[in-house]
Amino acid sequence: MHLVQLLLPLNNNAGKPLARELFVEVRNELVERFGGMTGYTRAPVRGLWQDNDQTVHDDLVIYEVMVEPLDIGWWRQYRARLERRFEQSELVVRAHEIQVV
Repeated sequence: MHLVQLLLPLNNNAGKPLARELFVEVRNELVERFGGMTGYTRAPVRGLWQDNDQTVHDDLVIYEVMVEPLDIGWWRQYRARLERRFEQSELVVRAHEIQVV
């Protein structure tokens, strides 16, 4: 079993807030394809990283699904579509192998 997490920014690369409909659309796509999802949306998480001498941040929500099998090709294509929709040069989609106990 794999846990796939999508780190979705609340703003585009220019800092403009993204429309709520984008997040609803992703939620609906995940539920339709995988039968459910979990969204961490109440308090955005903050990502920080260094870009040259400057600290950059993103406010994010996290969506996740559990899948078996993990179709890496599909997820790469989906990530590319999300990068265009969310106006991002790069968007993080990560998968973790998990054991349900």
